[in-house]
Amino acid sequence: MSISLPKSPEEIIPPKKLTRFERARIIGARALQLSMGAPPFIDVSNLPKDPIIIAEKELEMGVLPLTIVRWLRGEVKQLIPVKWLIEEEKKEYYLIKQ
Repeated sequence: MSISLPKSPEEIIPPKKLTRFERARIIGARALQLSMGAPPFIDVSNLPKDPIIIAEKELEMGVLPLTIVRWLRGEVKQLIPVKWLIEEEKKEYYLIKQ
């Protein structure tokens, strides 16, 4: 088994955005942390006190220091920072909007 560490978002093997399963796992794990008393990474003064909403907002803003592990062919795994995947989603969204 080997590990692939992309040096830039261009080296990410598709999909270049979070899958719905990855998104659900991240939000669920972060919401659990928040409900157990972890401090939020963003200002929550104008947000509802629901940990799921706070976790979604943190993910959307790209402030979560998490890494996604994706398994590739040949028992190779790629470690991708969540921030890169969120940035790629935003780029794609803005390209479609124009």
